[in-house]
Amino acid sequence: MAIQTSLSLVISMLSAILIFSSMQFCKQLFLSSQMLTIFAGIVGSWFFIMLLTTISNLEAVVLGKGFQARWPEVIISLLSACFACSTIHRVSVTTCLLTSLIGLYYINRISQNFHSTPVTVDTGISKKKKK
Repeated sequence: MAIQTSLSLVISMLSAILIFSSMQFCKQLFLSSQMLTIFAGIVGSWFFIMLLTTISNLEAVVLGKGFQARWPEVIISLLSACFACSTIHRVSVTTCLLTSLIGLYYINRISQNFHSTPVTVDTGISKKKKK
């Protein structure tokens, strides 16, 4: 069961704020070991996904249901997530970038499977009778 776009906007915005503030609150913990520094980048990719969802839902509420997130929204969200990770460690930025791109690939794939309609393509190849 899907929720309304405005409710999804509020939930994703609160999640993004909570993730960002948790990253800043746990900064010293993330710096305490290499694995936690990498984990900070993964948390940054969660921030990217929530921020992209927030921006996309905001555009859908303001501009109408047919509006979709495109490259500018993705780039703004990705740069914001990388900036949030850069306040922790530069390795976190790299991890955030890689895991965000992987997450974006799967989000795009799920979206295409859910929203696109199958298109039949005429190949133009026909069999001719030999004389």
